[in-house]
Amino acid sequence: MNDQANSLEKRFDAAAPAELSSWNRQDTTWMLGLFGTAIGAGTLFLPINAGLGGFWPLVILALLAFPMTFYAHRGLTRFVLSGREGADITEVVEQHFGIKAGALITLLYFFAIFPILLIYSVGLTNTVASFLEHQLHITPPPRALLSFVLILGLLAVVRCGEQAIVKAMSLMVYPFIVALLFLAVYLIPHWNGGILATASQVPAPSALLHTLWLAITVMVFSFNHSPIISAFAMDQKRRYGVHADERSSQILARAHALMVILVLFFVFSCVLTLSPEQLAEAKEQNLSILSYLANHFSNPTIEFAAPLIAFVAISKSFLGHYIGASEGLKGLIVKSGRRPGAKALDRIVAAFMLVICWIVATLDPSILGMIETVGGPVIAAILFLMPMYAIRKVPAMARYRGQASNVFVTAVGLVAISALVYKLAV
Repeated sequence: MNDQANSLEKRFDAAAPAELSSWNRQDTTWMLGLFGTAIGAGTLFLPINAGLGGFWPLVILALLAFPMTFYAHRGLTRFVLSGREGADITEVVEQHFGIKAGALITLLYFFAIFPILLIYSVGLTNTVASFLEHQLHITPPPRALLSFVLILGLLAVVRCGEQAIVKAMSLMVYPFIVALLFLAVYLIPHWNGGILATASQVPAPSALLHTLWLAITVMVFSFNHSPIISAFAMDQKRRYGVHADERSSQILARAHALMVILVLFFVFSCVLTLSPEQLAEAKEQNLSILSYLANHFSNPTIEFAAPLIAFVAISKSFLGHYIGASEGLKGLIVKSGRRPGAKALDRIVAAFMLVICWIVATLDPSILGMIETVGGPVIAAILFLMPMYAIRKVPAMARYRGQASNVFVTAVGLVAISALVYKLAV
């Protein structure tokens, strides 16, 4: 018996090194993969929504961006890490909260991520249609045909597997970062300081809080990469064992620092270039800020580069969110009592995703409206509140209790959900 115990202990030690290894290429790949999942449609619509709120709300949101997103994603990562070896988020939920609660939260997890795929489907179709019409001067094909071809193409990439998706996304991040920085710097000579006119007009506390209250849901969505957190945490646990929490926190911190610095520079550059009236026009046209800038400037480089960057950003985020959405849908199918084979399950999920995303992309609902009323608040329930509840109730997470960041994360989650209730009420 002792020999068996010693053997198991040796195996565990082999899987979990005594000392944390130095930063390696795989850590960088995950850092960029997390960045790539978050930076998509939400980021490309953030300048529009944040700029319409005025100068001071934008500054406050900028200060909140890093702590709000880092602490929340770290909490969700720790939640997945608290489960047994090889368990994804849906299995960890069932392990900690029981079968019934597990089924309910798995359903919520799916509906937190799947609407984002719908948002990306709409955004991708609009971006390509606008590019064909305004830059190439080609009449776009019927919307139903265009959206079907685009979504089918992305699902073909998905068939290559999870690790291939993460590697592809991390490679796509490098040119995307360069391009986004280029655009932000290019816009500097065009800054007109339109939004700075509102800096001298400090809003009343009630008006400021109301603006921040409604804007936080879009901020939550814009920096969200929760759909890939489950796969990320499982991989960290497999690679680093008992050191998974420490290494995953390092990767998350670097990923969030990169995305906050880059995105906020881009956001401020956009809102200093465009007037509030132009931002309102972009919202009305249901276009990303890049597509609007392409139509706004006569510079050929911007006209062609901006929509192409938007296409890459939305495409890679679609791929990252598909991992989480398919994970949730598979969990729902299995929990319903049906257990098809792995290949059959993949086909069922892919067919469902294709049909629903195609229908929504063809109907073209308001993207910002979907973010504000569906995406942000439902994500908040999973990303902000569930891990904090688990910290209080689950013995495996007891060591994280008593931290001030827990109160902050819970407060942000409640604010995002209350904004949904308010929007639905009015």
